[in-house]
Amino acid sequence: MKHDYTPDNAPRRHAVLRTALRLAVVLAVALLVKLGLDALTTRIALLEASAAARAMTGLIATVLVGYALLIAIPFVPGVEIGIAILVIEGASAAPFVYLATLSGMSLAFLTGQYVALNWLIKTCEDLYLFRLSAVLQRIENRPSDQRLATLNDRLPNWLAPFLVRYRYVTLALLINIPGNIAIGGGGGIMMATGLSRLFQTGLTLLTVALATLPVPLAVWLLGTTVLE
Repeated sequence: MKHDYTPDNAPRRHAVLRTALRLAVVLAVALLVKLGLDALTTRIALLEASAAARAMTGLIATVLVGYALLIAIPFVPGVEIGIAILVIEGASAAPFVYLATLSGMSLAFLTGQYVALNWLIKTCEDLYLFRLSAVLQRIENRPSDQRLATLNDRLPNWLAPFLVRYRYVTLALLINIPGNIAIGGGGGIMMATGLSRLFQTGLTLLTVALATLPVPLAVWLLGTTVLE
């Protein structure tokens, strides 16, 4: 029997197999996120329905950990989940919701900041995301000052100073802007921030800590009426 493995088609077969495996991983992650959201929604409903359930520390801790993990994932409506927990649990939960929000946002940023770009570029190419791969290659090959200069040149003159020079302020606004789920939600914004390699880790984490503080602090001091 004649085999069709030749020097020409063997790498192609390997590339197809690698792409199929990575697509399977993407689908598996999407399924896990969906199952996680469903499970978290069920537990939040249990908290809302039963005063006895609200007294279960383990259940509340599970909800907060699940919330922190899910908010780190792009395009997951984490803000809505956090507000639901605040409405149900009241002011006493505000510090814990704040810490969970900060943890999830920080996890997303650190993932983007420290993921190996060469691995990510290869993954994008295998998934035929060539435009994204090209963007990541420019990030990998250019120093940060050149990338900032390029960004400054491409933006309108009235907008460039704010987005480039005051990019940490811009980040804080993006985190809090209503409807930011359309641009990735908190997790997506923070992951993209890390991938850009234009933000210092310490300053970014401080920015996130301050940007996510107002709502939990207001609920803690004034109660859930501020959410109405």
